[in-house]
Amino acid sequence: MSFSLTVKNELCRLENKDNCCLTSELAAAVRINGAAVVIGNGDANLRITTENAAFARRVYTQIKKCCGILPEVIIRKSKRLKKHVSYILVITSSLGSGRLLDNLGTGIEATGTEVSTELVFLNKNKLKKHCCRKAFLRGAFLAGGSVSDPEKTYHLEITSHSYKQAQDISRILETFKLNARIIRRKGSYVTYLKEGENIVDFLNIIGAHSALMELENVRILKGMRNSVNRIVNCETANLEKTVNASVRQVENIKYLMEKKGFSGLPDSLREMAELRLAYSDASLMELGQMLNPVLGKSGVNHRLRKLDKIAEYEREIRGED
Repeated sequence: MSFSLTVKNELCRLENKDNCCLTSELAAAVRINGAAVVIGNGDANLRITTENAAFARRVYTQIKKCCGILPEVIIRKSKRLKKHVSYILVITSSLGSGRLLDNLGTGIEATGTEVSTELVFLNKNKLKKHCCRKAFLRGAFLAGGSVSDPEKTYHLEITSHSYKQAQDISRILETFKLNARIIRRKGSYVTYLKEGENIVDFLNIIGAHSALMELENVRILKGMRNSVNRIVNCETANLEKTVNASVRQVENIKYLMEKKGFSGLPDSLREMAELRLAYSDASLMELGQMLNPVLGKSGVNHRLRKLDKIAEYEREIRGED
């Protein structure tokens, strides 16, 4: 089961305690998934199509509670390779499609014989309440939303028929301090959120708390993996740097020993050269502990750098690379 379906199934089990929230959620679902056929005299037949059986049952129940209307249910199975099942809820004018749209504060913006329903706020205060805006976003997500598997990426989107619908969703998201973006894709408009934190906030707003916890667990695990990888990469880089430095130091000391010996070196540098040859794998701190008196990392590094410079000077005067 996809993460999107997990979220939607959880949302479909939620109960709207207040009638205003029920109508707000249903208004979003009708606006995004609904289509109307104008039959004359201002009347229209309304149909809502979805492939999610749980969502179809929820919308059916909400329409019944909202207006006492029992929609006709049509089930269609696709003949394509992937046999999708579509559930179509039909509310004819005789059943009361006009009454339903009025109750939802939704009107029809005609663009032809068959048009998508456009939400018109007949009551300007319809979505002023905090709970109603949450319910509206829940209905919008159920009708046209999807969210990526958090193991792969963080992306949540709601697909709308028109730019106006996408703008309305975006404005409502802004009231919850979520900055959504809108893009056009294959004739539709997509309102989307990026970043795991934004998606967590959205799931919390619409009431998908179990899915939210699942996403948070994934975020924590991914964060831990990234942190461990950074530490390992850092330690690997440091180890590689240390090994390269040790190899260079040993080569320079062997060169000095071969060309001129250690007799001309100060006692401190001679002692350091002999220690580095004897313990080529030792760290600077370990080398410092072997000296008498004990020397710190910076002191050891200073002496080894002096040996490097002497070797470079010796090569230079001998004309060697």
